Amino acid sequence: MTIDATDVAALFGASRRESAPAYRRLKDVITEQIGTGRWSEGELLPSESQLVHSLGLSRMTINRALRELSTDGLLVRLAGVGTFVAERKSSSALYDVRSIADEVHRRGHRHRTDVISVRSEPADLRAHRLFGIPEGQPVLHSVLVHFEDEVAIQLEDRHVHPELAPDYLEQDFTTQTPNHYLSRIAPLGKGEHVVEAVLGTREDCALLGIDESEPCLVIHRRTWSEGQLVSAARLLHPGSRYRLEGIFDTT
Repeated sequence: MTIDATDVAALFGASRRESAPAYRRLKDVITEQIGTGRWSEGELLPSESQLVHSLGLSRMTINRALRELSTDGLLVRLAGVGTFVAERKSSSALYDVRSIADEVHRRGHRHRTDVISVRSEPADLRAHRLFGIPEGQPVLHSVLVHFEDEVAIQLEDRHVHPELAPDYLEQDFTTQTPNHYLSRIAPLGKGEHVVEAVLGTREDCALLGIDESEPCLVIHRRTWSEGQLVSAARLLHPGSRYRLEGIFDTT
């Protein structure tokens, strides 16, 4: 579906904040239409030429508004094709320890997992400090990539205490997530999230199918059961495809 340039012009003409720069007013109009759901994901905006004609603004003004909205992730501009309303980013609850598969299914989308590796390896100093396992003794390590409708949204790099998940290596993580399995055999008693903005390594970016310059969001998640640390996971998300959200109430 294509958004009509005359509709954009009418909305722009009715907008307030007349003292604001024209590019800002146009950005506000477009942002409001997307935010309220009046313009849906994938809808095609009028061309710059159409907007110049309908709004009576300069091409430079139109281009700046669309360019900044594209940088903000609200629009997608495809050379030679047009400018479209972007898909909304996948989101995750900040305070809950949820399975990525549950989050994807809750949004009505399809989840799948690529299993990169699941193995036992000698514990290094970090694993020793986390789990209390002597260096050189086995610790379990899995690397998976999670997809939402064939778009990679999370690289999961997880270490697990072998005594608390003895059958971990035998699990099929294409049919259940590590979170599902661990929640069943070691019910969650406590969880911890530490969130950082980072750049992924070359290997990370290759697995996620993103450019090495793309900012990423990483969640360091630790979970305990009956006072014992079960799992420590590094969950890396492309910044353009993912967001965290949470609600708190002091009343």
